[in-house]
This record gives sequence, structure tokens and C-alpha cells, in this order.
Amino acid sequence: MVDAVVFDLDGVIVDSEPVWEEVRRAYVATHGGTWRADTQRRLMGMSTGEWAHYLSDELGVQRTAEQVAAEVVEEMTRRYTAHVPLIDGADEVVRRLAERWPLGLASSSPTRLIAAALAATGLTDAFRTTLSTEETERGKPAPDVYLTVARHLGVDPARCVAVEDSSNGVRSAVAAGMTVVAVPHGSYPLDPDAERLAATALGSIGELTPEVVDRLG
Repeated sequence: MVDAVVFDLDGVIVDSEPVWEEVRRAYVATHGGTWRADTQRRLMGMSTGEWAHYLSDELGVQRTAEQVAAEVVEEMTRRYTAHVPLIDGADEVVRRLAERWPLGLASSSPTRLIAAALAATGLTDAFRTTLSTEETERGKPAPDVYLTVARHLGVDPARCVAVEDSSNGVRSAVAAGMTVVAVPHGSYPLDPDAERLAATALGSIGELTPEVVDRLG
């Protein structure tokens, strides 16, 4: 039996991973760093503090981690103010599932971007609780954010279904004891181990119906 559904935000509800990549890649180039072939895959799921340190310490960006975080998030906020890239049908899926189960949101985005995205897509009231990995000790693939969301919902993580797009997100939710529906982004396919961890994989968020969730219970 499923007691709650917990969504990721980036790549599941909003198609923001390409925007994150574009913004951070340009930032690295502007500030003397070197973007690597595996950088985007490494960054997916990291908390704000983790990716800011990665850009500063590992990629050679000539700014402190605090400056990196503030400046990149400021640019993302500017982008979101102009346009939040809602994935087709994602808002309808969220509302349909909210009629059956309490919903949580477990995101690696900063709190201010979560609020901006949900406000722009009209989904603020669909979620009982939302949480950024900014507010947890560790980002994904650690289970912290999913465990905390389950606690806020008052449900056993083992009775939650998580909806994720990234390898680190799948690893995080599984480590928390949740059953995972993977909806991989076409540009960022799952690593083989993450693909094996997911209970099911869908081609698009529009395929996520209450019947799919029920079958996982």
C-alpha cells in the first residue's frame, strides 16, 4: 500500500537541467574554470553547497563557494522570472495524484527556486511539504532529503513512491527505502546501476497515473 508520493522537481516537473547546465557551464567559463565531460552528471543531485564547492575547488573557478552559489542562483532566479520550463503535462499529473495521496517534494534546487517554480506553475498548494537539500546535511545520492520529507509527511518511507529523473536521485530515494518510478531525461540517461534500482521506468511524466502508483504498493 502506498501512503504518499514524493516528487523531485528538476527534470520531473520542470525541464530545468539543461538550464542549470547552460548557466553553470557559462559561469565556469567566465570565471576561469574548466568544464569537464562528466561535470553535469556529477552535479545532478548535489546540494547548493556541494556543487558550489565543486565548481570552486574542483573546476578551478576563481570565486569562493559562497560567491559561486549566490551568483549562479541569482542567474537561475532571473531565468525563472522570465520563464519556468514546465514539462508538458507535469502539472496535471501532480494534481491528479494529489487527489489520492499526500505529496512531498524533495529537491536539490535552492529553496527560493523551489518556491518560484511552484508559484509559476500553480502547484504550490499541491504539496503538503517541500524540502531543499540546502536544509539537509547531505545532498543526493544520500537519503537525507527523502527521509526528512517522509518524516514531515508522517509516513514510513517504505510506503512512499518517489518520482525521479537522475541517477543520484534514484539512488537517494532507494537508500531512503522508497520505491522509485524513474522518468529519465532524454539528454541525461540513467547509469546502469540506477536503472536497476528503479522499480519501473517511464518514457514521460504523462505516463505516471494513479494506476501505476497503485501497482507499486
